[in-house]
Amino acid sequence: MSRIKRLPAAADLPLSRAVLAGGFCFLSGQIPLDANGNVVRGDIAAQTEAVLDRISETLAKAGCRMSDVVRATVWLSDLGLFGEFNKVYAARFGPALPARSTVQARLSRDVDIEIEVQALLPERRIPGPGSEA
Repeated sequence: MSRIKRLPAAADLPLSRAVLAGGFCFLSGQIPLDANGNVVRGDIAAQTEAVLDRISETLAKAGCRMSDVVRATVWLSDLGLFGEFNKVYAARFGPALPARSTVQARLSRDVDIEIEVQALLPERRIPGPGSEA
């Protein structure tokens, strides 16, 4: 039995949507797509919500939750969007904020945001103050 589990991409792309290995769940970068794979247009708040919804759904398939996310990398098309993005991001993660890097980049499909996360798998959760066991 393999110690690595791969969740296939929703689209016909040469990547895994997520890989579970070494006690962690590694998600590929997520862009704002709806359930049908169509790009979600709109302001950065709407795009951020769509990305975080996709992340939450993928984490759930791996048995994880948003509070298990330990690291996030965020790409914004324009750092001028940082303030509005941050409001949505902070509200969704609440007190369980992961370590994070945010950079500006030109993104595929002309979206304004992409987020990649790594999460701790359930069997690796550490109960105690400030954690959700």
